[in-house]
Amino acid sequence: MPKPSLSELREIAKKVRKDTIGMIYTAGSGHPGGSLSAVEILVALYFGILEKDDKFFLSNGHICPAWFSVLAEKGLIDKDLLSTYAKLGSPLQGHPERTRLSLVENTSGPLGLGLAQAAGYAAVTKARVYCMVSDAEHNEGNTWEAIMFANKYKLANLTAIVDRNGIQIEGTTEEIMPLGSLASKYQSFGWEVLEIDGHNFDEIFEASQKAKAFKDNPCVIIADTTFGKGVSFMEGNPDWHAKALDEQEYKKAMEELSK
Repeated sequence: MPKPSLSELREIAKKVRKDTIGMIYTAGSGHPGGSLSAVEILVALYFGILEKDDKFFLSNGHICPAWFSVLAEKGLIDKDLLSTYAKLGSPLQGHPERTRLSLVENTSGPLGLGLAQAAGYAAVTKARVYCMVSDAEHNEGNTWEAIMFANKYKLANLTAIVDRNGIQIEGTTEEIMPLGSLASKYQSFGWEVLEIDGHNFDEIFEASQKAKAFKDNPCVIIADTTFGKGVSFMEGNPDWHAKALDEQEYKKAMEELSK
């Protein structure tokens, strides 16, 4: 199936953002800020990057409303399921669970585990593995152990994608636990490093091709994004890490996302 055009991809991203906000509003819970920052990356993965036998691991599982929305747009899950998000018994929980949805490779919740899970899978299966990681997960020691592991075993089939939106639950990443230059840190750990605009489809696709071309080392794509992208009162505001919208906020958000 041919990759959608840029204009089609942008329309898909717009639909995903609206569905994401709708899911969180209906459920009365969720993580809108990080979900909105990751949309273009997730759309690019499922509408042009992931091939038949590739695997995707979502480490920062709390952004799953955007992921579920992309799966629905791709036709991999029934779109009617989105209205059941975070409801008792639904396969679409507030954090993805392997036992509830077959497309989920790793149950998430505790942050900092996904890259290790992805690296282990890449080491054992030799499949091409993509793992989305939040920037704040680099506060977790387990993440750095996984980075060292991937370097030691030269997992060139592993691509990590860091959603570098600069926000975590209590403030900015640089206020809470300064990360400095993630690029130089990854390079010092033996990784190939690419830095891109995480909302630019051309840059995302180009980086994914470059990542596949590396044959000796794992690759990290550090994607600079805007927390809460597309909703003015959410953008760059840590208050929207984990917060549902009231009716007035929902209407304003949907109005802005419809433009």
